[in-house]
Amino acid sequence: MDGIKLTLEIIDLVFFTLLLIQVAYIFYFACHSFRKKCRKYPKTESKFKTVVLIPAYGDDSVIEKTVDSILNQTVDKNFYEVVVISDHMCEETNKMLFLKPIILFTPQFERSSKSNALKYAINNLNSDYSEKERYDIAVILDSDNIVDQNFLQDIWDAFDNGMESIQAHRVAKNRSAGISVLDAASEEINNSLFRKAPVKVGLSAALIGSGMAFKYKWFSKNVFNTDSAGEDKEFERLLLMEGIFTDYLENTFVYDEKISKSASFYAQRRRWMAAQAEILKVAIKDLPHAIKIGNWDYCSRIFQWMLLPRVILVGVLGCLSAVLTILAPAYSIKWWALFLILLFALAFALPDYIVDKRFKKAIKCAPWLAVLMFCNLFRMKNANKTFIHTEHTVK
Repeated sequence: MDGIKLTLEIIDLVFFTLLLIQVAYIFYFACHSFRKKCRKYPKTESKFKTVVLIPAYGDDSVIEKTVDSILNQTVDKNFYEVVVISDHMCEETNKMLFLKPIILFTPQFERSSKSNALKYAINNLNSDYSEKERYDIAVILDSDNIVDQNFLQDIWDAFDNGMESIQAHRVAKNRSAGISVLDAASEEINNSLFRKAPVKVGLSAALIGSGMAFKYKWFSKNVFNTDSAGEDKEFERLLLMEGIFTDYLENTFVYDEKISKSASFYAQRRRWMAAQAEILKVAIKDLPHAIKIGNWDYCSRIFQWMLLPRVILVGVLGCLSAVLTILAPAYSIKWWALFLILLFALAFALPDYIVDKRFKKAIKCAPWLAVLMFCNLFRMKNANKTFIHTEHTVK
């Protein structure tokens, strides 16, 4: 019996330590997210040749508003071009886009992906500019994104101050259904923990797939080093390996459609989890060298990619605490403490505007989403290589 008890105590200690490290990481950055807002760059008079790339796959219902919002910028319209890569959109949509002052590409990929769409655009844009770069900055938007009129001006301000990589503040444009409310809350927690807080302590902001801006020369070369459904993670790894800092423009908003159906949530998170697992397999090999040269920015990001999805972490800690309360009350105390610390950390990271009547009503969906995320742990195979289209319901 003593041997069994000792074994159980060791197992308890190992699991507790592993989860403690994850909670401590989240708590540390949650505390730093309380600090004052990220810096705002002074307005520049400089002008940067900019290309805004919008990959669109079957997004007929949302693409027009996205294009109109980026065409309605305060900066000199002679210094930026909008490029839509229309993949499997209907003929009527393409005719409508053709009449707008944009560049329209209409490839029909056998293997559709955002990465392939971006490569296609760069190949075609660069075909006549072999000796001189056509642009200074590349901006990436999703087909459902809406931006404010000062979006490009804010990016120009940052680049004029030496930035080479930027992530804007992506927020929800819809919070009607319960799942979309929780999706919006999750996005803002990510913004606090993995974008605002890291920048405050001198680390790079995490990329999020849209609302991104890069030095064009860097982007046009490195886009061809991406080949998965998680191209933003691949960009992050390449930037961090080169020691390029990504700043976070907290006051520059990109309004993004949030998932409103559980099936879409399940498919999207499956793809995201697979992408994170795939990039971790590659990046973990870089960890010894990153430690050796003191690339702590990259080390922190690798650890971030090791974290369990938060909803699973909350579910695991809550269930373990409850079970141990029944089976071994003395052991449950530290688990309850860890569970409460995690909840406090997430509360710290959640902006006040999110916690309204809709959020309080939607929170009942959280256990179901935790189940879906847990199931995704066993269905990630090939999800990172297979294109999974997210259905749009907000027009």
